[in-house]
Amino acid sequence: MELKDKIIVVTGGASGIGREMCRRFTQEGAKKVVVADLNGDGAKAVAEEIGSVGHAVDVRNEQDLINLIEDTERQFGPIDLFCSNAGIGIGKDIFESDEVWQTIWEVNTMSHVWAAKHLVPRMIARGGGYLLNTASAAGLLSQIGSATYAVTKHAAVALAEWLSITYGDQGIKVSVLCPQAVRTAMTARGPGVAGVDGMIEPEDAVTAVVETLREERFLVLPHPEVAEYMQRKTADYDRWLKGMRRLQSLYGKAD
Repeated sequence: MELKDKIIVVTGGASGIGREMCRRFTQEGAKKVVVADLNGDGAKAVAEEIGSVGHAVDVRNEQDLINLIEDTERQFGPIDLFCSNAGIGIGKDIFESDEVWQTIWEVNTMSHVWAAKHLVPRMIARGGGYLLNTASAAGLLSQIGSATYAVTKHAAVALAEWLSITYGDQGIKVSVLCPQAVRTAMTARGPGVAGVDGMIEPEDAVTAVVETLREERFLVLPHPEVAEYMQRKTADYDRWLKGMRRLQSLYGKAD
């Protein structure tokens, strides 16, 4: 997929990877990049920078996503690429309150479900479209110190796989972004175990996104080492689990 002349929506677009997506997609010649974020002022600031429009959107609210899709298509035309990028990293273990579990579940997983639910039929009807879901290497491996993050990111990857399997022959292309540590607000207190291979900048993550979209591959891996870790995991699951426990002993649980 070439980004030139495309209509694109990015959630979580006010900062971090999302903001860099908006900037880079604009540089690549996108026709319009719509910026959405819970931080409406931040979304509008990024939109002003790139010459577009920004929306205050709470991805925990399905109706907000419906409105975002409908407003974009009414104003600019059919969405070619929807980047379901918003995500959070709250909670540590299985003893978190139901409220914490529900919050991270809705942001990290259900927001992808709702976006696909309201976009896939439209995209199929007009011959195709592209969904880019931001997950994490934690969705392919795990997240030491955060059950909530590991579980919801695994679910996000599983959903992306299912969408590709189910609708790939009907013109729906799907990619899933799975970085390790990226220098964003989420890693401001330190990358933890996710930083064992180094912290990259949002620009590096988005370069991997653009390259992967161009080749229409499923996995976006800004840290290529993750592919090797996946191979080790599937080759000998028990050995991999022992290795993860060793990592936990070295790096400790998340703060």
